[in-house]
Amino acid sequence: MVRWAEHAIFWHVYPLGFTGAPRAAAESPGQHRLRRLADWLDYAVELGCSGLLLGPVFASETHGYDTVDHFRIDPRLGDEQDFDRLVAAAGERGLRVVLDGVFNHVSARFAQGRDWFRRRPDGAYDVFEGHHHLVALDHAKPAVAEYVTRVLNHWLDRGVSGWRLDAAYAVPPEFWQRVLPAVRERHPDAWLVGEVLHGDYTAYVERSGLDSVTQYELWKAIWSSLNDGNFFELAWALKRHVALLDVFVPQTFVGNHDVTRLASRLTDERHFAHALVLLTTLAGVPSIYYGDEQAFRGLKEEREGGDDAIRPAFPREPGELAPFGWPTYRLHQRLIGMRRRHPWLVRAHTSVEHLTNRAVALRSLAAEGEVLTLLNIGDEPYRFPLDVTGFSVIATASPGDRPGSTVPGHGWLVLAKYA
Repeated sequence: MVRWAEHAIFWHVYPLGFTGAPRAAAESPGQHRLRRLADWLDYAVELGCSGLLLGPVFASETHGYDTVDHFRIDPRLGDEQDFDRLVAAAGERGLRVVLDGVFNHVSARFAQGRDWFRRRPDGAYDVFEGHHHLVALDHAKPAVAEYVTRVLNHWLDRGVSGWRLDAAYAVPPEFWQRVLPAVRERHPDAWLVGEVLHGDYTAYVERSGLDSVTQYELWKAIWSSLNDGNFFELAWALKRHVALLDVFVPQTFVGNHDVTRLASRLTDERHFAHALVLLTTLAGVPSIYYGDEQAFRGLKEEREGGDDAIRPAFPREPGELAPFGWPTYRLHQRLIGMRRRHPWLVRAHTSVEHLTNRAVALRSLAAEGEVLTLLNIGDEPYRFPLDVTGFSVIATASPGDRPGSTVPGHGWLVLAKYA
């Protein structure tokens, strides 16, 4: 894993939605909306983030995942100069920029033409998951691998620090083995993470040569265990999560551009903080999806335009955000700050020290120390049968809490002891 990524906490932004770009590229040519995003970089820094994980920025027909040209910035967002200014402004603030690269499928109007499209046995073009406007690339063609290598290097040359590879689960992992050597040789510090939903994460990393993949199993276990009052599901997922660390550090999240907002997903809003506590105390490279830090709501629906609610526009400046979201922003600041003061949590191995349906104690251990996370989603105070001698409080729902093993109903407590 590249060294800088071990300290990264990303603010994940979907630029077309964030900047209020119209649905179709033809509706708004020659705009400079990326400049609006540049105006929010201080907000991301104050949140505590050290990286900017961008959704698609390349020329496309509609939502950005139907790419037309990977070498051109989408005209709805601006031009290459706008992009360069954004990367430079991020760099001035210590923010690493990671781009979203869609290399499994492209628009039917892809600039390189149809010679690179994959065909089915009947001769028709193969498409991505039934979406006829998303045509699959033929990853067996050397020209496709050469093209993707050039794209990755081109934008790394322009100052980005890594790539999120969209729909990597649909791309043969061996494809990346043909692409990555030339990228690693030129940019050894580039961080490359693949979108993988399920299956054998470790095998995909080992066979592809990627640095990481998205940890959807943990995402699901977090919100589902909170909703169902079943921390046994979380405990099971954590066994699998910890096992990944022997090979790679996964990319972790409780929200992103493809899923229902956490504030809408949870059946009890009092447990929003519990989810964030887990994100910031468990191993992984975490990301915060823009708007989640303001408790935005949004339901993903399986229909045309079904992503609109989870990819909304932000106002021109932070002062225009609704006042009710700022307590959640400050909660994020506190927990992200706690994570940054304990960066070794990125690789810490977590064990379940005590477990019931509605109460769990997790111990995250590394050479530098240990963190004890106590979560209670029951109505009554819960006394954990644990010895917390030598621990100090590093994050709490109630300022002024002292080290102890009793957590109030729907409360949480994070303790630490150092080597």
